[in-house]
Parts: sequence; structure tokens; C-alpha cells
Amino acid sequence: MMDRRTFLKTAVAGSVVAGFSGSALAADIFYPSQVDKSLFAGINRVKDPARKTALEKSHAPVLTAPNAVKAGEPFTVEVSVGENLHAMGPTHWIEYVELSIGNEPAGKVDLQPRGYLKPKVAFTVVIPKESAPAGKVTLVAKQECNLHGLWEGTLDVTVT
Repeated sequence: MMDRRTFLKTAVAGSVVAGFSGSALAADIFYPSQVDKSLFAGINRVKDPARKTALEKSHAPVLTAPNAVKAGEPFTVEVSVGENLHAMGPTHWIEYVELSIGNEPAGKVDLQPRGYLKPKVAFTVVIPKESAPAGKVTLVAKQECNLHGLWEGTLDVTVT
């Protein structure tokens, strides 16, 4: 005959194992596409701008902004997810697009995986003179793809 303590230990251990295996199985079912796990090891960037891969062309953020801006005056920064805009669907989507001025966060837009969008975001930015003591800043855009990880693109802008 099993005592109450042994029964509870066995029941809890079984529940934990079932919970973990159920989660792993659900992930395989919910995300049927194969994932290259190395893409999730760090931040992905274009390795050779002259010879981009198909993955880089559809995932690396592309920033569009004036080459030079005046301190304290607004300007527009467009961030496109890839040269060939990334498709959005129920199994493959971009979670967000984020813009930073150097390491200072400037804005973030969360996206929905519905299939209605081709991810391209516009930010209105104002850079104070004290934020660009060297007369230049680096705009940094990041985006997260559910299957291909975190991607980053940069653009240097002169501030007068």
C-alpha cells in the first residue's frame, strides 16, 4: 500500500515531467517550420554588404535617413525589415522594430503576425546637440523574427 507522502511526490514529479514534455511537443506542433538555432545565439548582421544572402536581404534592417541633420530639428528615419520586405504570416513574422540613437532607445513598434503588413516603420527623431558631441551619431535598428532571431542594421548621420 502506498502512503500519502509517496503518492504526492509521485504525482508532482509526474505532473512536472508531463508539463515539460507537453510544452516541447506543443512547440513542435505550433511552430512547424525548421529553425536554425545558431541564428538565436546573438545579434545577426550583414556579413558582406556587397554579397548579401537571401536571408540577409529579407531580415537585416535597412535604415533610410538624411546624411546630415541639424541638432534640435526633427527628421524622419524609416526602418524597413530587409531590402525585400519580410512577409508576415501566422507561422513566420517580425515581432517588433526598434530604433536607438547609439545605445539610447528612441522608439519601438510591436507588430502582429496577421499577414496584413510588410514591415516598414517611420520614426520622427530629434537629436539634441549634446547627444552628438563629435558631430555624428549612429542610428541602430533592430528587429526580431520568430524563426530567424534578432537582426541589426546601422546608419551614421552627421549632426550640425
